[in-house]
Amino acid sequence: MADTKSHSNFVISDNKKRTGSDDFDDSNNFMPTKKQMLFPSSTHDDPAASLAAARHEFGEHGGVNMSIEASATFTVMEPETMRRMFSGELGPDRDFFIYSRHFNPTVLNLSRHMAALEFTEAAYCTSSGMAAISSVLLQLVSSGGHMVASRSLYGGTHALLTHFLPRACNITTTFVDINDLETVRNAIVLGQTKVLYFESVSNPTLSVANIPELSRIAHEKGVKVVVDNTFAPMVISPARLGADVVVHSISKFISGGADIIAGAVCGPASLVNSMMDLHQGTLMLLGPTMNAKVAFELSERIPHLGLRMKEHCHRALVFATRMKKLGLKVIYPGLEDHPNHNLLKSFGNKDYGFGGLLCVDMETEERANRLMNHLQNSTQFGLMAVSLGYYETLMSCSGSSTSSELNAEEKALAGISPGLVRMSIGYIGTLEQRWSQFEKALSRMQDSATFNKY
Repeated sequence: MADTKSHSNFVISDNKKRTGSDDFDDSNNFMPTKKQMLFPSSTHDDPAASLAAARHEFGEHGGVNMSIEASATFTVMEPETMRRMFSGELGPDRDFFIYSRHFNPTVLNLSRHMAALEFTEAAYCTSSGMAAISSVLLQLVSSGGHMVASRSLYGGTHALLTHFLPRACNITTTFVDINDLETVRNAIVLGQTKVLYFESVSNPTLSVANIPELSRIAHEKGVKVVVDNTFAPMVISPARLGADVVVHSISKFISGGADIIAGAVCGPASLVNSMMDLHQGTLMLLGPTMNAKVAFELSERIPHLGLRMKEHCHRALVFATRMKKLGLKVIYPGLEDHPNHNLLKSFGNKDYGFGGLLCVDMETEERANRLMNHLQNSTQFGLMAVSLGYYETLMSCSGSSTSSELNAEEKALAGISPGLVRMSIGYIGTLEQRWSQFEKALSRMQDSATFNKY
């Protein structure tokens, strides 16, 4: 089995390129100390500052942007080197690469940025968010193992935990109200439960998890905490609050363009390296590999993430406040009447607001569909589409779309109303322009409802 310790410094390795010989002379080639190799998570309070401090990779010919390493396989200068690479003696920490399903320099660069964003020691980027979630859970939980998870989760994740893992892997999950700390504590079976899994901000109900307390409860019983932070990049930093692993669907806010499918696992270097182990690593053996060209594109977008998130969050708060004044039933953590408002305010990152999503509960699917129809087709306020984090506002009726994997009872327990409209608030156009479009759509809906009574 490969020596995973030999790769423990891939997050921030030196910029030295190997040339000529595969022999490394440490007197001529600087190798960072253990302290330098690990991501300094305590250095910065702001995720934007953390990103700015991450290592900058320059292009092959001195370009300000890194070059794309599109190779699937990599050459060695000396025959003996390949054996040393497969034994784990030489690895990406010294700029030795075997095959891009294992490590690729361009994907590694994006992974370093994701680690900086989430204040973790390491990260690895995958082909999708579900690839990140399934890979990390399969690495942490073996056949016969048990997990505790929030009953309010993205539908795909819920289906993975409810149907696929029990059938294919003999892994079971107990679903709980993640806000009921005592219920969470009682659901953890000492010696059997391996993972506590939840979303920092739940999809689609926008409930905020008490990450510090949940982490404390889990760690008291020897359980790892895995948090999906897709809804709140920059806004919440789960690893700084006690979480062991942070997963992302990069396809959403981090990408921002609704044109890329990607994911990430952020956590300890020991975990990420175990997932890349040649014999037992889920990322290595299941192969959810990110394309290097995709990694390059995403690396160019991450520097703008902080600016984009601030505008997403600002507009979401303004719209939620105004919608509430119009008498609509609005769910948004930034509103003072949200049950988790003070919680998020207590540990959210300063200046990044309360998230870019809000929900309007229209009570019935028919009313939800009428509202969305007017918003898209009458006034162009937004688009009826799943996903989130796009520069246009995206709207969907969660119960019949992204949460359709849950049955009626599960939706009721998760607090998903049949008429719940989830809105990912975009930033294109002016705020007042978009608000005027919303008001006009609501007025037309109300007029048509009055007409239909007669």
